Amino acid sequence: MDLENMIMELLVHAGSARSHAMMALQQARRGDFAAAEQAMAQSRQAVSQAHGMQTELIGMDEGCGKIPVTLITVHAQDHLMNAMVIQDLAIDMIELYRRLPPAQVKPGAALQRHPL
Repeated sequence: MDLENMIMELLVHAGSARSHAMMALQQARRGDFAAAEQAMAQSRQAVSQAHGMQTELIGMDEGCGKIPVTLITVHAQDHLMNAMVIQDLAIDMIELYRRLPPAQVKPGAALQRHPL
């Protein structure tokens, strides 16, 4: 696989990881913790794939600057970092949602947040 495709694959997996973690938060907010856990598992898998690409790129670089640092490379790294941070926060937030009493939501009504 050429360098450009590797970087794009890193970007795609990182974006997928972020999206799944955000979806997990939405599911937890609705009280569907099984779906939240499933989305988090998908997020972890996507981060694992992105991290594998990152590790391969680092290995190709050998710490010698062999890989050019381009805007898209930095962008992909930013996406991976953001996905990992969102995962960490999502884990804690899902646990907090578990501890809240079930929301009393009417069909079609906006979700009411529990007052702190």
